[in-house]
Amino acid sequence: MNILVCVKQVPDTTEIKIDPVKKTLIRDGVPSIVNPFDAYALELAARIKDKDPSTKITLLCMGPPQAEAALKECLSVGGDVAYLCSGREFGGSDTLATSYILATAIKKIEETDGKFDIIFCGKQAIDGDTAQVGPEIAEHLDYPQITYAVESYVEGDLVKVKRETDDGFELIAAKMPCLVTVTKPDFDPRYPTIKSKMAANRKEIAKIAFADLEATIDATKIGLKGSPTKVKKTFTPDVKTGGVKINEETGADSAKKLFACLTADKII
Repeated sequence: MNILVCVKQVPDTTEIKIDPVKKTLIRDGVPSIVNPFDAYALELAARIKDKDPSTKITLLCMGPPQAEAALKECLSVGGDVAYLCSGREFGGSDTLATSYILATAIKKIEETDGKFDIIFCGKQAIDGDTAQVGPEIAEHLDYPQITYAVESYVEGDLVKVKRETDDGFELIAAKMPCLVTVTKPDFDPRYPTIKSKMAANRKEIAKIAFADLEATIDATKIGLKGSPTKVKKTFTPDVKTGGVKINEETGADSAKKLFACLTADKII
């Protein structure tokens, strides 16, 4: 079994603060972490490897050189080899450009490492929250995809997935190769050991630069210039204060009180 897990290094959003004057994110001093949903994706891959030790887990990250730290962390909890796709040419890429770059990098890796049976991605990155990159990679590769997985296992040439929905769960199977995006399951990712951390630190991270993909990538579809999404404005909404809390004995009494308040203020 040959599995790829796409990971991203993101700022820890619990540590981000807002500049009260500029209304922008203050990133200085904010630690970077492995995107939590990517950590869940790696855990699902590692559980497949637990059942089939011959499974190889490859990690792929697109980001600046410091993203090596995220890959090292993932190597300590189940990853076997890691690739970092990095270069100024990729900077400013939106989700469509990012997915195109990653799909091209995947094809490049497969030339030497063999075809991947399953590609796992987190359902979304906590810094962007678009949930677009995983499905877009599947489209670029023409792979079937299953989203919002919480469990997965392999049976023959199929990957079977327990998928979370608004109404509960679905059990879906897809023929490999396929792509699966992962949401938060009922279990946490495994922790590294001292031994696995030391082993991960000794491993080399393979680099994929623009020059490595130049023969197969369309430069007009990457980076800021190749991104169709344009951010015109970012702002932080003003925090509203005040308000009236209605908490009567019954729902009917609360509705009457709400009606009375709205009528008194001439809203209705």
